Amino acid sequence: MTCDFVFTSDSVTEGHPDKLCDQISDAIIDAYLSRDREAEVIAESAVANGVVFISNRFVSSARVDVAEVARRVIADAGYADRDGFNAEECTILTSSQDLAAARGPRPVAPAPEALERIVAGNQVNSFGFACRQSETLMPLPIHLAHGLCRGMDEARRGGALDYLRSDGQVQVGIEYADGRPRRISGITVLASHAEGRAVGNDRMRDDLFEAVIEPVLADAGIAFDRRSFFHLNPFGPIAGGGPDLHSGLTGRKNGIDNYGEYSRHGGAALSGKDPLRIDRVGSYMARYAAKNVVAAGLAEQCEVHLGYGIGQAGPVSVRVQTFGTGELAEEAIKGRLTEAFDFRLGAIIHDLRLREWPAHQAGRGFRQLATYGHMGREDLRLPWERTDRVDALRG
Repeated sequence: MTCDFVFTSDSVTEGHPDKLCDQISDAIIDAYLSRDREAEVIAESAVANGVVFISNRFVSSARVDVAEVARRVIADAGYADRDGFNAEECTILTSSQDLAAARGPRPVAPAPEALERIVAGNQVNSFGFACRQSETLMPLPIHLAHGLCRGMDEARRGGALDYLRSDGQVQVGIEYADGRPRRISGITVLASHAEGRAVGNDRMRDDLFEAVIEPVLADAGIAFDRRSFFHLNPFGPIAGGGPDLHSGLTGRKNGIDNYGEYSRHGGAALSGKDPLRIDRVGSYMARYAAKNVVAAGLAEQCEVHLGYGIGQAGPVSVRVQTFGTGELAEEAIKGRLTEAFDFRLGAIIHDLRLREWPAHQAGRGFRQLATYGHMGREDLRLPWERTDRVDALRG
């Protein structure tokens, strides 16, 4: 990146069709893991108009009513009434396949002797990133975009903006000078309203600014200036929104799930996969490592790359980039990382307690990640957001 630039990231609210699919898929994973912590599950969802399609492949002693799970998620996401697409009346088509007969036994026990036998099932490049642009050590554009989308959902649920529907999107532009955030370039909001509850653009604009934008920016310690812009629904009012207006698919919002495209991320979806999928958990471990490097003061920003090969227990490559901000050479930081972290798949599952965590969250573990990002979520006390390896990295 050049030193002076504007960078934009966007996030979406819980009723956006893509995020609705992510929530359904992760809720299915949680439902299996809450009953069978050794379950292997892949769940993918698609939604359009009044139809939801779910593909569910599993190896588990548990049995889950995936249609019932989906209806509960749809209702929770704001589609509980009979105004357009709704949880009660939508058609849910499911394709479930038990792969136990086709899949041989696979060790998942965390015992040290078993870790080398827990191997990656596919080729993956996982990237983790951290920087000092926000209190969560996330890039500022995506940090603010998530906060604004959460604010819209809370204002709708709490009644402050009860005319809103749950489908919305926020884009945040940040102007950088000398590689550091300097000012808000602008914010664009797409907000849908309930059928028959249309309000004027000026009123919605004022309501959003007062109830959502000002509080979120105040918490972030940044504000609009006279050159900043705020655009609301530039293509006109959005009545209803949601699956009646546009389709959704699991895993289509990778940039939102990771770092708002400010840094690299793996190309695979994160939601809808059990902890044995290295393309999901490798991203969590890479974030864990990168965040601890920055928290330890070894760099102002850090990207950790973990490359995995099919049939390998650990990464075939570990790489560190600090973009000229490192206090140590990148190879030296890499050496400290490989001493402080065990990047083998089995060790990731064990160290991050990925099989126990969803059950501890009463079946809502991974589902909570499907909106407002998988990284930087200090509200959830995620194991990969800990900074408990800083002393080991400082040496």
